[in-house]
Amino acid sequence: MTLLVPQSGAIPLPRPRVLSQPFWDGLARGALLFQRCEECGGSTHTPATVCAHCGSPRLAWVPSSGRGTVYSWTIVWRPQTPAFTVPYVPIIVDMEEGWQILSNMVGCAHDAVHVGQAVEVEFHALSADITLPYFRPR
Repeated sequence: MTLLVPQSGAIPLPRPRVLSQPFWDGLARGALLFQRCEECGGSTHTPATVCAHCGSPRLAWVPSSGRGTVYSWTIVWRPQTPAFTVPYVPIIVDMEEGWQILSNMVGCAHDAVHVGQAVEVEFHALSADITLPYFRPR
């Protein structure tokens, strides 16, 4: 059994772009943001210029509760680069607001993660510019 912890060190960092910058700015403030359509109410995580549900360009960045459930997961023992500490557990989280996010689990044993597990977000700064959302059991 290995307790899952946030990554540290020289792991590859994301490169925010104009479209995704509000997401990264939110994380730096301790807020998990997603886009909600002001026309149909549809939600999405992957930053977009139009709603995937109705095609409207009226998307607004709104805060998430930070709570969800594990939709899927896997355990990584052989990472893409040796900069990552293993094991780590990538998870897909079904968020309460109806969108999904790919992240990593922390705060529990690597073999304790399961589908349907209730989780909540926690924020970990990797640099002055990048904070990542991780999820822990709740």
